[in-house]
Amino acid sequence: MDTSSTSSSAEGDNFMIVETEEEEEGEEEEEGEEEEKDAKDAEKDENNQAHKTEEEEEEENQTAVKKSKPASAVGFFSGHGRDIYYYVGQEISIYESIDSYGAVMWPAALALCSFLDNDRQEVNLLGKEVLELGAGTGLVAIVASLLGASVTATDLPEVLGNLTANVMRNTRGRCRHTPQVQLLSWGHNLERTYPKSVYRYDYVLAADVVYHHDFLDELLVTMKHFCQRGTTLIWANKIRFETDLTFTQNFKKAFHTSLLAEDGDMKIYMATYREADGERAGSGLQVDFNFPMQ
Repeated sequence: MDTSSTSSSAEGDNFMIVETEEEEEGEEEEEGEEEEKDAKDAEKDENNQAHKTEEEEEEENQTAVKKSKPASAVGFFSGHGRDIYYYVGQEISIYESIDSYGAVMWPAALALCSFLDNDRQEVNLLGKEVLELGAGTGLVAIVASLLGASVTATDLPEVLGNLTANVMRNTRGRCRHTPQVQLLSWGHNLERTYPKSVYRYDYVLAADVVYHHDFLDELLVTMKHFCQRGTTLIWANKIRFETDLTFTQNFKKAFHTSLLAEDGDMKIYMATYREADGERAGSGLQVDFNFPMQ
């Protein structure tokens, strides 16, 4: 038996084993270095993100929103406590407030804005005097202003601050008429604060003003006060409660009404002045007295 040959073979095997172990250790070191590098890169990205300025974040949010912008007008939440909407070819930014039901966005406002924007031949607001009841966040008033109307947006005192800020931010330098924001409490001293002889409007707009509250009678009185001869009232609302149906019935009795659009429980009505029985009788009596005497 050749022992030298056997010894050489064993040494060769030992060398191969050692070399393999060294290669594995080298690979493990390389993997460890790569993992450490990835961790450092991730930490660097986090630091960069943490030091990113508010302006850069705002720019990224705006870019993301614009990339998602559809052909039709839709609202998107873009961060920083505001919503972005697209109507009349304009970007509209709306801040909501949790202080009041009236200072948050309700679905009928979006439905009415879409209708006004897409059906301009049926309802042409260009150059018209427009009053909005319960303007809330101001989106409807803003859209009407962008469509060329001279708009007065009204609501309660606790809503006026946020309403004014939204309206001014989105209409400054964009509209031919500067919109006005005024206090209006439904059914309260209407003839003294808004005398019919002075305050006449082509259109009265209202969106989601009928919900579970105790002032539906006052609302109807207010609608009657402002919807005079020559005025068109457009009311959009989602029907939620039995009281909403009762109000709708009374609304139809008070005005000449027609249904402009509907989508399930969402309805948009158009209404015009309806003469009271006493007015019709008085009008007929006046005509009789104007006949020439024989």
